[in-house]
Formats: sequence, structure tokens, C-alpha cells
Amino acid sequence: MTPLILASSSPYRRELLARLQIPFIWEAPDIDETPAKGEHPEETCLRLSLEKARAIGRLHHQGLIIGSDQVAEREGQAISKPVNHEAAVEQLTWASGRALKFHTGLCVLDAATGRHESLRVTVTAHYRVLSAAQIERYLRNDQPYDCAGSGRIETLGITLVEKVISEDPTALIGLPLIALTTLLAHFGIVLP
Repeated sequence: MTPLILASSSPYRRELLARLQIPFIWEAPDIDETPAKGEHPEETCLRLSLEKARAIGRLHHQGLIIGSDQVAEREGQAISKPVNHEAAVEQLTWASGRALKFHTGLCVLDAATGRHESLRVTVTAHYRVLSAAQIERYLRNDQPYDCAGSGRIETLGITLVEKVISEDPTALIGLPLIALTTLLAHFGIVLP
């Protein structure tokens, strides 16, 4: 089987890719993840997923490189990872009673040929109306400071939302496995 390399430092993406039960390694790409001036979040996630794959692809002469990036959006503006408690409170306070979009870009790159295919999966998460006490309890328990939009849907963050609309539920966690399975088939890896 063609070697698979996940271009990511994210433990969440590693856990998701492991669900496919195929061997892979991972390496953290060193790229600037700053959105380009005037770039919409939908474009940013696609560009960064390709840049991540290419950064790792430059280190390998063979294999399929998987790059993925997620950008949260509120009213057309990108939302970064909160990094600290105060920023997470601000993000969740704004999201209370509203919907956020999460754009996940996905790229598969053949290191030997440079051929790549990319796509984007968008998830809309409709948040419940959240009190300040609920936000504090959630953040103290889950500490999602490394997650765009300040929530981990795969853990206690599921309690923050009233509905999630998506073609691919794993996209919200950061690696759309349904879409990835389709792209891998285009490169000759048919699962299961």
C-alpha cells in the first residue's frame, strides 16, 4: 500500500484517521496559518490544507500526504483558536443563540508526482442560548482553547449546540472522513 502521511500536529485528526484502520505516520507542517488579506474563510481552509500537504510533501519523495485545515466563521469573518479563557468566553458569548460555520479544507497530495485534489466541507453548528454560568462550566471542564470556535463537539461541547448540519459529521472535529475516503479512492486506496 502507498505510504500515508498526515500533515498535522493535531491529536484529533490522528484519532480520526486511525478510524480508517490503515497505517499512517504524521508530521507537523511548519507553515504560516495567517489568513491572506481579503481571503474568505472558505478559501483560507483550502489554501492552508494544500500548503500543509506541500510542506510535508517537500520532505518525502513518495507517499500520499493528507493536509487538512479548519476555519470557523462568524458573519464572514474567520474566528481563530481562542488560546485562552477570556477569548473563549468572548467566542461562546457571541455564538450563544446563533450559528457558526466551520469550513474544513482537505487535500490529498501524491508526493512523487505533485498531483493533488482538494475539497471543502462546511458544517453549520447552531448554538443553544447559553448563560454565562453555562459557558464558564463548559470552559472549566473541557478547556477547548486549541479549537476553532471554542468547542469540542466530540466531548462536552456537544451540550452547547441544538443542531449540527453537515454532509460529513467528522468534518466538525477536523478531518472529514467521508470526503477523505472519496479522495483516497481517486489515488487508488479503496476502503474498506
